[in-house]
Amino acid sequence: MKNLKIIIEKHPDGYVAYPVGIKGVVVGEGDSYEEVLADVKSAIRFHLETFGPEALDVDEPVLEAFVAEATV
Repeated sequence: MKNLKIIIEKHPDGYVAYPVGIKGVVVGEGDSYEEVLADVKSAIRFHLETFGPEALDVDEPVLEAFVAEATV
């Protein structure tokens, strides 16, 4: 077991979630926070089954994740 940081975005039509700091692309979708979290966890398990545990091996682990807002 490894703890991952997961970004969850709320959109007008539902939620999208993705983990940070892994090799490859993993995305979950859902109509609620609980649904998207369950879906992204399922997608991560599938990703690990497909690509092996080395998919979680990254050069530098993500220590913290932040959300910032900027006006451009």
